[in-house]
Amino acid sequence: SFSEGASQTHITVTLRNQVASGRIGHAYRFWGPRGTGKTTVARILAKATNCQQKPVDGTSSAEPCNNCQSCNEISSGRSVDVIEMDAASNRGIDPIRELRENARLTPASSVYKIYIIDEAHMLTPEAFNALKKTLEEPPPHVIFILATTERHKIPQTITSRCQDFDFRYMEQLQITDRLRHICRAEEIHIDDEGLSSVSYTHLTL
Repeated sequence: SFSEGASQTHITVTLRNQVASGRIGHAYRFWGPRGTGKTTVARILAKATNCQQKPVDGTSSAEPCNNCQSCNEISSGRSVDVIEMDAASNRGIDPIRELRENARLTPASSVYKIYIIDEAHMLTPEAFNALKKTLEEPPPHVIFILATTERHKIPQTITSRCQDFDFRYMEQLQITDRLRHICRAEEIHIDDEGLSSVSYTHLTL
């Protein structure tokens, strides 16, 4: 859920407010170092926008329920309306042309059809040009999320049409606090010294 997006509150708060207000963008650029949660947050956004479980009191909830069919399918990677594409191995114009054709079709069972393009900077110039045409006039039921570790390699013609979010590494204290929370939830017993050692090892990898 958005509330579990450790160290990325500057992003999750904004996305949660967008979902709650219904003012969701049609294209996002998630950039930052590896391991900072870009793809994870993209999946959470996909679940939140397509969640089928509404609060019984009629209020708007931005958090995915993680219990409905849509949330379960996205969590397990089985949703036909949430398409993840690795641009490192699908960097040419043909995959983007196929994406453009499929994007015109309405979602099978969701509110939005969501494309998560990982390592988006690997796309060829021709592929970027084809994608730009879709971003200029996006279908109302489509959301694009471009995740990249090298934002400077994505053309300005693409980034100017995306909402920009920068992901940052966690500080050691944040990692320690997060590990402590997980260990308590999993009933794993470990002292603070052990947690600090694990968090320090993570930072040095």
